[in-house]
Amino acid sequence: QSWSRGMSYCLHSESHLDTGPIYVRENGKLHVVNPGAGGVQNVTPKTRPFSLFSRSFSVELCMNREDDRARRQRTDHFIFTYTKEGNLRYSAKSLFSLVLGYISDNVDHIDSLIGFPEQIAEKLFSAAEARQKFTEPVTGLRALQKFTEAYGSLVLCSLCLRNRYLVISEKLEEIKSFRELTCLDLSCCKLGDEHELLEHLTKEALSSVKRLLLKDNSLSDAGLRRMTAPVRVLKKGLDNLLVLDLSCNPKITDVGIGYLLSFKKLNCLDISGTGLKDVNAVIKRLQMQIGLVHSKVPLKEFDHSNCKTEGWAEQTVLQWEQAVMESMKPQHNLRSRAAALHFYGKTHRIEEVVKCTLVEPETKASGNLQFYKDKVQNCHLPLKKEVAGSHELKNNKKRALAEQERERTSKQKHLCLTVEDWDLLNTY
Repeated sequence: QSWSRGMSYCLHSESHLDTGPIYVRENGKLHVVNPGAGGVQNVTPKTRPFSLFSRSFSVELCMNREDDRARRQRTDHFIFTYTKEGNLRYSAKSLFSLVLGYISDNVDHIDSLIGFPEQIAEKLFSAAEARQKFTEPVTGLRALQKFTEAYGSLVLCSLCLRNRYLVISEKLEEIKSFRELTCLDLSCCKLGDEHELLEHLTKEALSSVKRLLLKDNSLSDAGLRRMTAPVRVLKKGLDNLLVLDLSCNPKITDVGIGYLLSFKKLNCLDISGTGLKDVNAVIKRLQMQIGLVHSKVPLKEFDHSNCKTEGWAEQTVLQWEQAVMESMKPQHNLRSRAAALHFYGKTHRIEEVVKCTLVEPETKASGNLQFYKDKVQNCHLPLKKEVAGSHELKNNKKRALAEQERERTSKQKHLCLTVEDWDLLNTY
């Protein structure tokens, strides 16, 4: 007992905090050392559950209901089908499909997809596209950039935005995120010289564009000068351009055509419906400097049927267009209102969609100014003279052979020799 008292005193002197009762077993009995009283008491052990928190502590489970639709898709782990007998049958989804759905729901949080396999990335893109993740205002752009940075032309290699200027205005940043496009159709969009998308055409991200259609976009000489400046000065930008359509832009004059001479790889050019003053001089200039020949018939490269949206994001562009059309649906009632106002003798102005059919008669009146590059003849005027000279040589040879045959026939009449004899004599 004295030993236990000394121990309790030592513990009390060393510890400055209240550690609670201390239990000591001695001679088969359990004693409690009370630091406050300094004594030892015999107690019976009591089993009391150990608790980390006080009785007043409570926990409330909260769930994030912002994306309730995605949460339901994650918990839907079964596929329900019906047998031939009409019985309901269910099967569990594969782990790959479950993981794919989860990642597609959070695709905007991915750091990077560079080096990721293309086959799996295409399925991931389709899953995110089915959930319309790329139509969201902020997260959609961030998610789309992850794919375009890693896969480039696989996401989209050809983009047709003909007469879709509303889609351009709503999804301009998304359109600018596409890289390695080879074909871009911006016809009938009325962009003008100062549009941000035209400035983006001169960047290195679109240096792969080979076919550019800018029909009816209110362009002028200033716009062409700005668009061709990187090619003329730095040899960058649209240096790989092969097909260019600038028709139905009346503000483009002979000065603007001079800027196009920097496109040395250009194979097809359409400048119908432009404001050219001296058409013959422009035709000769294009022919002499970049080898483009004036076509008397319309070229199939400018019928706009070959340009289509192709790539993984084909359905994404359609979703953008559908979203724009949905937002424009209430404005369709303006036509009925205008008819009613017209019936009561009132006038009402409606801004209708500008279509390319309004500009088609101008191109027919000004004539067809489509050019192509002859692959055989690089410099047309000198080669035409050479070809004509070669034809004359062939005709002279034919005439000489005909004269020789006449001489032979005349000699046969006088000498009575056969043709075989004459051939034999000619061998000596």
